[in-house]
Amino acid sequence: MRITQVLARAMLAAGFLLGAAGAHAAGYPDRPVKWVVPFPPGGAMDAIARTLAESMGRKLGTSFIVENRPGAGGNIGASTVARSAPDGYTIMIAANGMAVNPALYRDMNYDPQKDFAPISLLAIVPNVLVTNPQRNDVRSVAEVIAQAKAKPGRYTYASAGVGTSIHLAGELFASMAHVDMLHVPYKGSGPAMADLLGGQVDYMFDSITSAKPHIMAGKLRALAVTTSKRSAALPDVPTVAEAGLPGYELLPWFGAFAPAGTPPEIVQKLNASMREAMADPKVKDTLDSIGAEPVGSSPEELRAHLAKETAQWAVLVKERGIKIQ
Repeated sequence: MRITQVLARAMLAAGFLLGAAGAHAAGYPDRPVKWVVPFPPGGAMDAIARTLAESMGRKLGTSFIVENRPGAGGNIGASTVARSAPDGYTIMIAANGMAVNPALYRDMNYDPQKDFAPISLLAIVPNVLVTNPQRNDVRSVAEVIAQAKAKPGRYTYASAGVGTSIHLAGELFASMAHVDMLHVPYKGSGPAMADLLGGQVDYMFDSITSAKPHIMAGKLRALAVTTSKRSAALPDVPTVAEAGLPGYELLPWFGAFAPAGTPPEIVQKLNASMREAMADPKVKDTLDSIGAEPVGSSPEELRAHLAKETAQWAVLVKERGIKIQ
């Protein structure tokens, strides 16, 4: 009899909690939502978050306030979100670094796969291999490889920091092409781009978002994009694979996450809002202008994607001996 009473009380409590979660989701959101960007303003990640935040805020009747929390390859912002209340009022945009950092950092105080509730893949923003035409006569990927093989260790490529997609694009390139090129990490894409334009470094696998204005102005020469298909933002620029390195592919992705334990009903509401925003013609036009290709996914698809990417990049990090300095 006592066991039956205990079970009955447990079922009643579970029903109450589910009902409370459902009621909470029904009224969600009833106050502003903080959207953490774990990198500085100005990059593709920041632009995507701000574009979607504006559209989602209009549709859900509240404000999505973007807050930049940069540092430690995205770990500072991610750690903040992981420790936040799982109520849907703090979310985060993340990128490839979410999958790479576990292989790079020994003292991470969060687990990307356990401490977050995936919401949706958002977009892919191809990286583009660029050089300064005033300093370098190279015009193709094949010429880059030939140049690097002729003088091992002589040529440099800049990145926004160790473990970023910009860095990994270069490491993957060097690995597959069997060339020795010197990686020069910076604290962000902006300083790296400044030195590329100034002639202090030879190459960069920058995002189309920040590189395209310089390409269109003739200050940079675009040699290839890192995705398997050409980008609509630079349709005349070949992929790395078709330009001289078959099989090469790197997809810089962006996804949205909430703290683990966020009620599924709220996650689904955020997912639906994000996918609806990405289908908005005005949002699509804005994303197109920065070279972002909208994706959209279920939470489960993002979870599987993160797991696959984590395993994949762990292999490259080990192979290349990539370490945080």
